[in-house]
Amino acid sequence: MLEVTESAVKNVKEYLATNNINSAIRVIMQSSCSGTSLGLGLDEKNDSDKVFEEDGVTFLVDNGMFATTGAIKIDYIKPSSCGCGGDSGSGGFLVSSENKLGRGGSCSSGSCSSGSCGC
Repeated sequence: MLEVTESAVKNVKEYLATNNINSAIRVIMQSSCSGTSLGLGLDEKNDSDKVFEEDGVTFLVDNGMFATTGAIKIDYIKPSSCGCGGDSGSGGFLVSSENKLGRGGSCSSGSCSSGSCGC
């Protein structure tokens, strides 16, 4: 199952239109030393994909990923005023899963990705 908030759809559509892009949006799983997380990328449909349409935007998720993630939610959030979100005017997409994803190593300390930025 994939849930995409109204705010996320609106911001994806604005991004695609501004950059003159006609592509599907893929939910990807990415791993780094600070852990495993979900993100978004531009891609074409594969045979193993589950396809979701939200207000004219196509979202792709590999069918096998749901076994690890459970339900996935895509939202668009504005950055916090503490500066953890980077440029305070940029906002960002938050892709979360029902199931907790694996943790990485400890090479990232004192940053927002480690949850210790003081917000």
